[in-house]
Amino acid sequence: MEEGFRSWPRTPGGFHWLCLCHTAAVWTWAKRLGFLVGDMISLGEISHTIVLTVLFIIGIIGNGFLVVVNVSKLIQNKKLISIELLLTCLGISRLGLQILLTFQVVMSIFFAKIYRQNIYGSLFFFIWMFLNSSSFWFATCLGIFYCLKICGFTHPCFLWLKFRISKLMPWMLLGSLVISVITAALSAYMWNSSTESYTDWSKNVSLASHDSEKVTISDMLLVNLILIFPLGLFVMCTVTLFASLYSHTHRMQTSSSGLGNPSAEAHINALRTVVTFFCLFISYFAALMVNLTFTVPFRSLLFFILKDVMAAYPSGHSVIIILGNSKYQQSFRRILGLAKKS
Repeated sequence: MEEGFRSWPRTPGGFHWLCLCHTAAVWTWAKRLGFLVGDMISLGEISHTIVLTVLFIIGIIGNGFLVVVNVSKLIQNKKLISIELLLTCLGISRLGLQILLTFQVVMSIFFAKIYRQNIYGSLFFFIWMFLNSSSFWFATCLGIFYCLKICGFTHPCFLWLKFRISKLMPWMLLGSLVISVITAALSAYMWNSSTESYTDWSKNVSLASHDSEKVTISDMLLVNLILIFPLGLFVMCTVTLFASLYSHTHRMQTSSSGLGNPSAEAHINALRTVVTFFCLFISYFAALMVNLTFTVPFRSLLFFILKDVMAAYPSGHSVIIILGNSKYQQSFRRILGLAKKS
């Protein structure tokens, strides 16, 4: 060992050469890890990173707040009402989805080589599709809950569901989890069966054969047609809320009672929440379907726009839920007040 050290030149030039060797070794390992491989980070990628960071912070704070508040209440009271249980499940799924989306973009920018080789493994794809499906189904359950609790229709079937939704909610959540596991398992299986002919997609889309691309896309879209069902249910709930609000407004105008009563305000607040979330739901669903076609060039402008749109979904809805609930608003303001005092 000592002879090895003695063999190094002790001149400033020798020290310089030693530093260059270490720098070259570090750069070689960085290239092996995929860090900054190829072109340097562009200004557009930096801007998308900033946008994603902001959405990540909002999503972590919003969804984390919903989970912490409801779990704290569960610990204190040993129980949760149906809507609190639903929001807890929704917050957990959104937290996972937000973290996974951020992880994807960070890997694609700073560790592009690893992203291309490993990001779409079977396990990752299973978790990715499970979080997507569960988030869709939990959001649909929330729309159904709003619809049944607020709408004033008197149809026997509607009334039967209205008075039993609280008892049915745990079973609806369990069913959502089962369907999400099945959807994720089928997606991972189909992806794993076709991945051998599609490994070079992220490097150059044109490298994949037309037949393998067609099979992969058709299989993925076929599996994810299951997600159209919760989308359809959510659209039905939104339309039903619109119809209920129109009917209620017409009755108020007829009786000259105005729109300032609690029932009308409940309709308007629920509609504001549902419609805003509906826009997020549709935009995320469209971005997810485009993403699952695997035809978007890697690290292109459209690639990062899709990621930004998808990241806005879990963060934006948590903010809407907090702003639309007076109890959550008070709790959030109380936390901010304590934070300022400390």
